[in-house]
Formats: sequence, C-alpha cells, structure tokens
Amino acid sequence: MDKFLEMQTFTAVVEAGSFVGAADGLAMSKAAVSRYIADLEARLGLRLLHRTTRRLSLTEEGDVFYYRCRELLASLDAAETELSSRRGEASGLLRVNAPLTFGISHLAPLWGDFLEQNPKVRIDINLSDRMVDLVEEGYDIAIRIAALSNSTLISRRFASTRIVMCASPGYLEAFGEPQTPADLTSHRIIAYSYSAKGDEWHFDGPGGPVSVRTRPAMSSNNGDTCRALALAGQGVTLQPDFLVGRDIADGSLVEVLPEYHAAELGIYAMYPTRKHVAPKVTALIDFLQEAFQRAG
Repeated sequence: MDKFLEMQTFTAVVEAGSFVGAADGLAMSKAAVSRYIADLEARLGLRLLHRTTRRLSLTEEGDVFYYRCRELLASLDAAETELSSRRGEASGLLRVNAPLTFGISHLAPLWGDFLEQNPKVRIDINLSDRMVDLVEEGYDIAIRIAALSNSTLISRRFASTRIVMCASPGYLEAFGEPQTPADLTSHRIIAYSYSAKGDEWHFDGPGGPVSVRTRPAMSSNNGDTCRALALAGQGVTLQPDFLVGRDIADGSLVEVLPEYHAAELGIYAMYPTRKHVAPKVTALIDFLQEAFQRAG
C-alpha cells in the first residue's frame, strides 16, 4: 500500500471530520477511504481514530501521527512549489567539464558574463583533457572538441576548429621540410597522447585520403606542452588552430604540408539526456551558442 496515500487519506479524514467528507475531498469512494485507514492502522498496529455513529475523534497516538503527517505533507507541497517556481529559472550548482587549454583561453573570459546573467547559478568548473564520464562523475555538461562518433549523450555544436600540422622555422631549417606525409616517418614528432587516432595521422590531400603511422619522439596529454615543444624547435606537431593559430600568423610556427588537411573537429556541449533538461544547463548552452556566434 502507498504510504503517501495512507497519510494523505488519514489527514483528510481528520480535517473533514468524516470518511464521507474525506472521500469527497479526495475524489475517491468512501469504501476506499475506509480501506486506506484500516490498512494504515493494521500496518502501524495502533488505533488512530475513535469511531462512533455520530463522530470521529483522534486517539492519543492518532493525534501525534496526524501532526507528523501534516508536517510531512506540508514539506512535500513546499518542495513541489519550489521546483515549480524554479521551472524555467536557472539556479543551483552547475558542474562543467572542459578541455584545459580551451577552457582557459576561450571559456574563462565568458564565465563572468554568464554569472551576471544567471545570478542564482553557481559553477564548478573542472578543466581536463581526459574524456570524463558525465553520468558516473556527476557533471551536468561537458565541452568537447572532437569528431563525434555514436554516443548516448546529447550534443549541441557551437563551432569548429581546424587541426594544423606545424613546426618552428628553426626545426624546418635544421631538418628539412616534409614534402609528403610519408616523410613524417623520418621526422621528430610531438604527439598529443589523447588523440582519438593514436599515432596514426590522417589527411585529405590532393590525391585523396592518406594516412601515416608516426613514431613520436615525445608525447603529452596537454596541447600547450606540445605547442611549447614545437616552438622550442623540437619537432612537428598536430594541434588545433585555436591553440597555434596566432603562432602561425606571427611566424613563430610554420604550417607544414598545407595542401594536406587534417580533420576539422567540432566544438560541442554534451549533456546526458534530452528529457527534463535543467534550466541551468539550457541557460549555459544558449549562452555559449550566442557567444561563439558573436565570435564568428
């Protein structure tokens, strides 16, 4: 038997002063009300109501139980009212995961504006290039830069980033510039260890798709470290243009084999489910969508 219905029925009987009045208020039959009360008393092993042909009255135990029931039912009503009032309003703790470099360079400047627009939201931001499990680790949303495969998660694409192969002018002067992807096997490679393709680099070139298995001289799970090594003349690396675009523009790095294009990756917001999405999640997704559209 449903304990909530038992408490609700018992409270209605006490407040209506009769089984008939409670039945009318609850839109159920008098027999159903009687059954709920009988089952409740049997389960508790206590008589809660004195019954006479003229009136009902509470036993001592019934009086205690009535006030407890009333408190619990009032708390439930208050909880439902609070949730209803928050429907459509962004509030509460929002746990966000994002890639380290992108989170620092592109997302960090946006958080202040987001909090100004959503003053009832608190943000817990975790920056990591590791692919987190949103459900297992309790994140509301993750920002991912990837070529998405099939996923049970829901995604919203904000923008894209081009993956660029590059090296420093000093390195290319010392070791020569690759003429084809196959030449990369004789070059020092700075690898990103979280790459979905591992050490095999894929390109779309003038003659169609081509791939080469590289032999990294060094690797890191952080793009900034790969960039720093490339700037120091330590080899060829494959990095997103949001990370190395300015270096290429000012000549600190040189794009290698520009006619061979690596995959373009999408920048996505990922969240666990399309059903009953919390307003705080929707608010952040809409905010980021607008921010990236303004940035072009």
